[in-house]
Amino acid sequence: MPTKLPSPAPATFEVHVVPDAPALAEAGALEFARAAKDAFEDRGIFHAVLAGGSTPRALYARLTRPPFRGSIRWDRVRFFFGDERCVPPDHERSNYRMAREALFDPLGIPAARVFRMKGEADPARAARDYEAAIRRRFAGHRARFDFVLLGLGEDGHTASLFPETAALAERRSLVAANEVPKLSEWRLTLTFRALNAARRVVFLVSGPEKATAAAKILKKQRGYRDLPAAGVAPRRGTLLWLLDEAAASKL
Repeated sequence: MPTKLPSPAPATFEVHVVPDAPALAEAGALEFARAAKDAFEDRGIFHAVLAGGSTPRALYARLTRPPFRGSIRWDRVRFFFGDERCVPPDHERSNYRMAREALFDPLGIPAARVFRMKGEADPARAARDYEAAIRRRFAGHRARFDFVLLGLGEDGHTASLFPETAALAERRSLVAANEVPKLSEWRLTLTFRALNAARRVVFLVSGPEKATAAAKILKKQRGYRDLPAAGVAPRRGTLLWLLDEAAASKL
């Protein structure tokens, strides 16, 4: 039977549609900058969770160019990851490698400000270590990220929360090692507990192949609760779905 997903109601919920992929990267970069500004003003530091994939890569590249390159206090940003493939950090499939090439290296972000998931380690141990790193970072306070960037898979997965996988049922931990049978591999992922504690969650969705899943979730069509992305709704935060016209074509 499908795992019952959480059904919290976010404090605010928005859907914005932009013309194309470049406009999506621009809109995502603006959201990142706004969230950073709010965090700097309120807490002096910005805890951001990054996503993998080609769509976020374009956003990261945009952040390395004006005006974002000079307007964001990059020394006050701490970077985390929503998920990772169980591969070494220099592997071509590594989310960390993609973010390093597209964002960290161009901006000169030192390794001390980047909290990567250790995909090269034993998955269970890597998940425990990442949870411990998050809890140390928040120093006894509730682990609450300021900004979480997420993508959407054709099957409705987000981060590495795939349909009918064990991590969907995890309620205590912030991080899980998740076996994905259809891919014959393990992944590391933040759990619903971590995602739904965030102040701001932004889905970045591009391409016609995502249109069916996006419409099913956003229009609450029959069976939408079976799609993991439908379980993301920060209880005391805000949720934004940013889509290009191709991804929004079935709304």
